[in-house]
Amino acid sequence: MATTATAAAGAVTALSLAAPPAAAAPTRTTEARPGDACTAADLGTRHPYIRTTEVSPTITHFKGWYVTEGTTGQQTVSTDTTTVITVSVGLDDTIETSFATEALSNVKATVGLDVKLEYISTSKESNSVTWNLTQPGYYGFYKGTKKVTGTYGSLNCNRAQQDDGSWALEWTEGSGSGSFTTFTTLEEGAVRCQDSVPADSIMARAQALLDCGSASAQADHPAGAVAPTARQKRESPAPRPAPADGTSTPRSTASASTTRTALDCSTEAYKIAVPGKPLSWGAPLLADDGVRLRPSSIFSAHLDNWRLCNVTERNGVIEASLWNWGNGGCATVAEQNASTERAVLMTVPCAEDDLQRFYIYRDVPGSSKIGVQNKYTGSMMGYDRYADGEFIRQYSSGRQDGSGTFDLPLA
Repeated sequence: MATTATAAAGAVTALSLAAPPAAAAPTRTTEARPGDACTAADLGTRHPYIRTTEVSPTITHFKGWYVTEGTTGQQTVSTDTTTVITVSVGLDDTIETSFATEALSNVKATVGLDVKLEYISTSKESNSVTWNLTQPGYYGFYKGTKKVTGTYGSLNCNRAQQDDGSWALEWTEGSGSGSFTTFTTLEEGAVRCQDSVPADSIMARAQALLDCGSASAQADHPAGAVAPTARQKRESPAPRPAPADGTSTPRSTASASTTRTALDCSTEAYKIAVPGKPLSWGAPLLADDGVRLRPSSIFSAHLDNWRLCNVTERNGVIEASLWNWGNGGCATVAEQNASTERAVLMTVPCAEDDLQRFYIYRDVPGSSKIGVQNKYTGSMMGYDRYADGEFIRQYSSGRQDGSGTFDLPLA
């Protein structure tokens, strides 16, 4: 294990305690935006912000239906699925993390629509539509919704130097961005070609799907279902192939590696401690155990000592591997738990693996407070409660009570 300080020189300089800390910024009360002020308690948190949105009326279920004299009145029609919309945020199509839920809540506020905030698919909706018809003619029975798509970014609290040379904490672009999809409550109804409907409405989309100019639409039919027109067939969804084992498609994970990697580590050893309290990150002795909050003492056997390795810095944010002096392993989130909220932080043999890389967000010079984020999962490190033996875990949005903010003093 190489322990030269060359690559970590920037990290050591950046963590200097030379200047006095800046005054605390006001508490965030609205959705965070890049450049907004944050506080030291926010160093261990992460928030989504909405970059772009697009709202499009979409027909999800449709059936052409012909009504003749004597067949008017209430009709119940089983429609065909035309479009499947599934709620998703980035790679997360289960919406089980606080980050994904917060992202969708921000979408709701941005577009001013009551959108779905949890995992659901329009294919799970009943396809039956009941409507009272008073006139004969060619109808389209439909269900539809407003599909909302767009992109989001990720914000982390980090120090930034101001124009006058002072430092302050700001919400800055962090790790993690992607696209989202959600939709509003499904509407249903029946519409004819000759009906006057609002432009760019769900009903107008259903009327367009009637394909009123086609020969099939203009021909007389017996009462009941009308065969799909060419346009309706084109807009029907292609079937999604089911996985061979019958399970849902898993979220992609990083590739595993068992090859030990030689690291370029700082000579300085750090504790990653709870600010103002005696407990700090303690690496495990057993391979199947995790990193826990432990008291530091002469009996800690350097399990409470961490070195920053293969350090890089970009836009004021350090990226490093965290090598433990006591057991010789690197901190990581286990590959099989990469997408799991509250997964336990482990140590394993060091390798070239983004699961073993961490971003370190720092307080203003003069303070050693930090937030720690896994590069691959995007989740912040924290703990459920302050107690000896409590696991360090990952949280997609961090811990909002400030328990994801740590100290990084020299050991």
